[in-house]
Amino acid sequence: MISILCYGDSNTWGYNPATSRRFAEEDRWVCILQRWLGTDYKIIPEGLNGRTTMRDDPFEGAHKNGLTYLPACIESHKPLDLVAVMLGTNDLKTRFSAAPIDVAQGAGKLVTIIQASDTGINGKAPIVLLIAPPSFGKLTGYADNFANGEEKSKLFDKYYRQIAELQGCYYLNAGDHVNSSPIDGIHLEAPEQRKLGEAVAKKVGEIFRG
Repeated sequence: MISILCYGDSNTWGYNPATSRRFAEEDRWVCILQRWLGTDYKIIPEGLNGRTTMRDDPFEGAHKNGLTYLPACIESHKPLDLVAVMLGTNDLKTRFSAAPIDVAQGAGKLVTIIQASDTGINGKAPIVLLIAPPSFGKLTGYADNFANGEEKSKLFDKYYRQIAELQGCYYLNAGDHVNSSPIDGIHLEAPEQRKLGEAVAKKVGEIFRG
């Protein structure tokens, strides 16, 4: 069985922008990924609302730092065949003053940790799939939290793609497949969750089946 860990934020957790609650399992992209890939795969969801790539959140807590939690996370689930990382949206919060290239480099540090670990099969490193988060829509209700977020997020694909090339990992631009909700400009509605699950499933199929 092929084990895949999906490491992300609220969009991986399954945040519903219409209700501010969690989607039912059947509407979360990680669960859709499982259905598409079938019983030969085990999908391990690891989504946390507000998680950043490598930044302690002064308001929401240091536990939102994806860098500090990652080593324990991948070790607890080993052996892993692949780790899919989709983080960076929360790094654009105004309080972090991060440029898009800084966010991508933060994601790159996560890739480095995974690639240097022994949490894969036979003590080797897992394969890494770096996923650039989708760019923002109109930030309804979030404009103060994400100053210039719409423009900054448009550069995710450019810089994440560069990081993936430099670090020799697989890459997927979520923005090629989904759009952020017009409800809040950040989260994915149910149809987009389904599209993302299907897109990741196709990418995983390419990785393992050729």
